[in-house]
Amino acid sequence: MTQARTGLIIKEQSGFYWVAADDNQTYMCQLRGRLKEEAKTSDIAAIGDRATISLRREEGTDVLMGTIEQLAPRKSALSRALRTTGKRGAGQAEREHVLIANADRALFVFAAAQPAPDLKMLDRLLVAGEKSAIGALLIILNKIDLGAPPALEAILADYERLGYRVLRTSALQGDGIDELRSLLSDGISVFTGPSGVGKTSLLNCLQPGLGRQVKAVGGASQEGVHTTRDSALVPVQGGYLADTPGIRSIAPWDIEPDELDAYFVDIARFVLDCKFSNCTHIDEPACAVRQAVKAGKIARHRYKHYLELREELRDTYIIYNR
Repeated sequence: MTQARTGLIIKEQSGFYWVAADDNQTYMCQLRGRLKEEAKTSDIAAIGDRATISLRREEGTDVLMGTIEQLAPRKSALSRALRTTGKRGAGQAEREHVLIANADRALFVFAAAQPAPDLKMLDRLLVAGEKSAIGALLIILNKIDLGAPPALEAILADYERLGYRVLRTSALQGDGIDELRSLLSDGISVFTGPSGVGKTSLLNCLQPGLGRQVKAVGGASQEGVHTTRDSALVPVQGGYLADTPGIRSIAPWDIEPDELDAYFVDIARFVLDCKFSNCTHIDEPACAVRQAVKAGKIARHRYKHYLELREELRDTYIIYNR
C-alpha cells in the first residue's frame, strides 16, 4: 500500500533524509532514482527543502519507508562550491554543496577576540548570503565581554550602514541572548562561522543542552578532500535552527568574476557610474568604484577582499573552462 505525504527535510545523513511530515510523523526517506541522477552535480535535496514523499509499508512489518518523489522550488539556498572526485561530481571539477535551503535568516558568528574576527571570511559569507537570496543576513559578534577595540567597532558601524544588522553577544555574561532568542522564534535560521567563536556556548544559553543536541546530529563523513558533517534542523524557540561546522574557507558557488561586484552591496552602488560597462574596478580609467574607495565611500578592506576574491574566481574560471 502506497501513501503520500508532504513535509520538511530536517536531517540528512549518507544519502538518507528524514522528513517531518504533515501528519506529525518523521519518516526516513531516499531519493527517487531520477532525483539521484540530478544529485550528482548538486544537492538536489537538503535540510530546509519541502518534499512530497510516498510511503510504503515493508511487507510483514509495521515500518513505513519513504521515497522522495518531488521537491518544491526553493526560495533561497546558502551554498558553497566543493571540489569533487568520482561519480558524485558527474565529471565536473566542482559541484554545489547546499548548506541549507529556504532559510529565513543567516547569522554569521564571529568573536570580538580569541580569535580576532576574520573580516575576509565575513565578506565571503556575506557574498554567499547575498547570492543565496536569504531575506535577512546578520552579523553576531560574540565574546564582547573580552572587549571590542574601537577600530573594530568602527568597522562594524560600516557594516551596519550597509544594512547588515550587528548583534553583540556574550555567552558568559548573557548579553544579547534575549534579542537573539527572539530572532529564532519562527522560520528557519542558520548559524555559521569559523571555529572557536563560541557558537556552542551561545546555543546553550538559548536553550540548555541545545549546543550538545545540535552537535549530536552528525558524525564525520569523507568526500574527496573535503570533510563535511551530516546536517540537521533542530526545533528551537518555535522555529528551526541549523548549525554548520566551523568553516575554514568558503568558495562561493556559481559566481563568475565579472558578476562578483553585484554581491558586494557597497560596490554595486557605484558600478553603473563606471565609464566602461565591463569595468573590473582594478585599473580602468574613470572607474567610479575606485574613486569611491579613495573618497572613503567604500571601505578599503572591503575593496581589498573584493579584489582577492575576484582573482580567485578568475583563476578557478580559467582552470575549469579550458
